[in-house]
Amino acid sequence: MTCDYAPEITGQRIMVIMAHPDDAEFTVAGIVAKWVRRGKDVYYVVCTNGDKGSDDPQMTPQRLAEVRRREQMEAARILGVKEVVFLGYEDGYLQPTLDLRRDISRAIRRFKPQVAMCPDPTTFYTGQHYVNHPDHRATGEAALAAIFPSARDRLAFPELLLEGLEPHKVKELFLWGSQQPDRWFDISDTMDLKLAALAAHKSQVDIDEVAVRVRERSAIAGEAIGAKYAEAFRYIVLPG
Repeated sequence: MTCDYAPEITGQRIMVIMAHPDDAEFTVAGIVAKWVRRGKDVYYVVCTNGDKGSDDPQMTPQRLAEVRRREQMEAARILGVKEVVFLGYEDGYLQPTLDLRRDISRAIRRFKPQVAMCPDPTTFYTGQHYVNHPDHRATGEAALAAIFPSARDRLAFPELLLEGLEPHKVKELFLWGSQQPDRWFDISDTMDLKLAALAAHKSQVDIDEVAVRVRERSAIAGEAIGAKYAEAFRYIVLPG
């Protein structure tokens, strides 16, 4: 019996839209690794440069942004991600502006994914111990607006047409971090790759400590489908 309690995606190209370097490794790397194994093309869009994520008094934003860029590229290499786009917005101050929506729309029109993944912008907190980062919410809001309607509407952001980027319709959308997941993917056979990709983010994680939390969280998600480990999403089928 399969434990992929989500529709089998038919598209070849998947785009993961995230706020920070390392967001994808925490949330979707297990299914990304599985899709890459199946021959799918996965693209990352990273909205911010991650230049605030350090407690080191000797660190500068410029140095940290470059460190995190290298770490994200290494994580993507481990997973087999085809290309990473860095939009370069400042960490911690992201807003769902028209500029951000346009930049995400540009990436969608360029790579033409049939499937997109992004944070659920409606999640402000989870339980009693986690407040969702405002950059995650801003990314989700801008990504949803880019996917529908901006990337598909010919007259939206006419400058993209001048760049030779024709409209594109995303068919399926998976939101991570949702309070109401309704699709789960068994990642039991790719958990090691997920953790290896997370370990690439040396400036952000103590992998021995983080691995325990990631396994625990993935095991809880797995209970919904009888799998050892799973990743959970809210699933949306977009109009044709």
